[in-house]
Amino acid sequence: MPGEPVGLRTGLRFDVLDVPAEAGAAALRRLGPGSPVALQGDRMRLLVAAGGAEELPGLLDWLEWGSLALDLVALGADGRMDAPPPPEPVSTGPRPLVGSSGSGTGPMQGAAVWLRPPEPGCGVEASLPSLSAMGGVVGGAPDLVRLVDTVATQCHRIRLRRACAGPSASQPLAFS
Repeated sequence: MPGEPVGLRTGLRFDVLDVPAEAGAAALRRLGPGSPVALQGDRMRLLVAAGGAEELPGLLDWLEWGSLALDLVALGADGRMDAPPPPEPVSTGPRPLVGSSGSGTGPMQGAAVWLRPPEPGCGVEASLPSLSAMGGVVGGAPDLVRLVDTVATQCHRIRLRRACAGPSASQPLAFS
């Protein structure tokens, strides 16, 4: 369909954790430098190893986040994420702002952009967060457990902040 963004299929080479951008920003330090991350609107897409989406519900239960409604979505088998345009070649001049196309016009409203693009010519699968039997880093890949715990914590903080700023914020204090 014309005008519809190109999609990347999830579940084959990678899965995606789709989180609020604020929660994703807090999780960036848990990712390796080669782990691709995309931004679309107010959502961050963290690429994780294929199969990670299937593991998410059990992992959230194990981390004791399963009973809470978190703004955390996993895209796995038969899923799709909008494909950000390929990153522009690195220049020696000043670097454009994240999300800028370099042409001065910026990306289309709502279009996905790479915050951390995949490295050209490299298979990214080895750098994606994955579940490991030892709970540590496998082959240099970040641990999915730590990433999910960080993202879940941030999603919960966002949820609490919104609840505190809700209708009760305008209610006067009662003194006894």
